[in-house]
Amino acid sequence: MTSVLSLARPDILELQPYQHATWDPSLERMHANEMPWRAQGDNTDAGLNRYPEPQPRALVERMSRIYDVPASRVLVGRGSDEAIDLLVRAFCRAGTDSVVICPPTFGFYKVAARIQGASVTEVPLIDEGFRLDTPRVVEAGHQAKIVFLCSPNNPTGNLLDEPALLAICQGLAGNALVCVDEAYLEFSGRSSLAARLGELPNLVILRTLSKAYALAGARCGSLIASEEIVGLLKRIIPPYAVPSSTVEEVLKLTEAPQRAISAERIRTILAEREQMRARLAGNPAVERVFPSDANFLLVKCRDARRFLEAGKSAGLLVRDFSAAPRLTGCLRISVGTPEQNARLLAAVERT
Repeated sequence: MTSVLSLARPDILELQPYQHATWDPSLERMHANEMPWRAQGDNTDAGLNRYPEPQPRALVERMSRIYDVPASRVLVGRGSDEAIDLLVRAFCRAGTDSVVICPPTFGFYKVAARIQGASVTEVPLIDEGFRLDTPRVVEAGHQAKIVFLCSPNNPTGNLLDEPALLAICQGLAGNALVCVDEAYLEFSGRSSLAARLGELPNLVILRTLSKAYALAGARCGSLIASEEIVGLLKRIIPPYAVPSSTVEEVLKLTEAPQRAISAERIRTILAEREQMRARLAGNPAVERVFPSDANFLLVKCRDARRFLEAGKSAGLLVRDFSAAPRLTGCLRISVGTPEQNARLLAAVERT
């Protein structure tokens, strides 16, 4: 057994996984209790009357090419959320094990742990730059099974220091998984840590098509890790997890021409992000605009409620994080179309 799998729940290692119907596209299907006819109006390529491939080979290979990793290190699922849930269920025993998070950060890490009955250790980001407290994270990680780190971080928008991320992985080798959520990486200009998987067997990377590829509604994410971790999670992922309609749409919408469009839209988002940052920084109603490497801005307002109401008056919603620790008066603003951004800025400047 490899050291990384020694961290997994023993009962999961011994689990007899669900045996789905054999996948052989060369044969006609009379083995999976499916309806032999399509529903009227079903124009999908595969037919929605048929179960999808458990880990669709074409989709896995497409994600492998997009993220420049071997297909054997990719698990596809229903967004990064499913990958987070699978990790916690595979590695954390209820009432015994724990995870580490670094707030303020993405809220589902804590939710997934609590659903599983795992405890949560919080090591807050430090100072106004929201930096990792690396020694404390490593210390806490020695008592945990998974450390969740989001880079660029949501909701603060900043990249976490790469040497610190690597130091945490190295410091916890053989003791805990380090899951780095790269949902917003395409907006940062930084390369993925997936290139370091060969030297860091406890590293897990999360990627998603929801942000940069405009496919949030498709619910398609990827977990990238060692073959051992991917193989373990395949044992517990629900059968036929990714719908065939999602597979077909994702394959169409991540072809080379679509990827070129995504790249151009990312450039537009980055330009708009800078214009919004400058305008908001000069607004008397704004106390601070935090640096961002994502497709949003975290803004500390002198009167957050008034800012929210100004946005609503222009028909626009922004996210209120005022109740979160260390984020009093803070709003998270997704960068929209140039027209939406201009409308929001004009409404706020009128208040």
